[in-house]
Amino acid sequence: MIEKEAFVAAFNTALADKGKRKFTQTAELMLNFTSIDFNKQDNRLNLELLLPKGKGKEMKIAVFTDGGQVALDAKNAGFATISTEEITKLGTDRPKLKALAKTHEFLAEPKLMMVVGKSLGQFLGTRDKLPKPLVGTQMSVLADKVRRSVRIKSKGKYLPVAQCAVGNENMSAADLAENAYSIYETVRNKVGGDFFVKSVMVKLSMGKPVKVG
Repeated sequence: MIEKEAFVAAFNTALADKGKRKFTQTAELMLNFTSIDFNKQDNRLNLELLLPKGKGKEMKIAVFTDGGQVALDAKNAGFATISTEEITKLGTDRPKLKALAKTHEFLAEPKLMMVVGKSLGQFLGTRDKLPKPLVGTQMSVLADKVRRSVRIKSKGKYLPVAQCAVGNENMSAADLAENAYSIYETVRNKVGGDFFVKSVMVKLSMGKPVKVG
């Protein structure tokens, strides 16, 4: 088992070598596995998890709504609203949709999920940006979860690797370590323990991988 302090040390190394870029680099966690048959569907990873310290940048929220109280609640919370008519228009305006997806996370009224899926599903799905349905929880609470959530997936049938973003270079090594350790612990338990985790590494977008532990 890798201790949290080892993640702090690894991120300190990664951040020390970050250099100067014209963009903010993403901090990533990479897990390599052994003795797991990812050819079996039950063994594959596809987990949506929350980062305790967030992503280092608070994304805006947009709500797909046909009006009424949901639209009012969204506007009162400072969220953008996208009507049914606008959903269809976005489906034919790729530059606008791309720009919106880059800066926003999405929520939707349940009855509009099919409409969103039909017009925008292919584009949003490949970017892990499909909206979360507004069911059984307050909009502000769900928005907070969406802002802190990441997905970690195994790479395919024959690649024993999984990785995900855990923040960005503007975050402290301690906060990045908190996020990475949380993901590591969940995945380690999911695959059955330390024996199946061959190695753990962290890196920045343009940096070299740093082994943890």
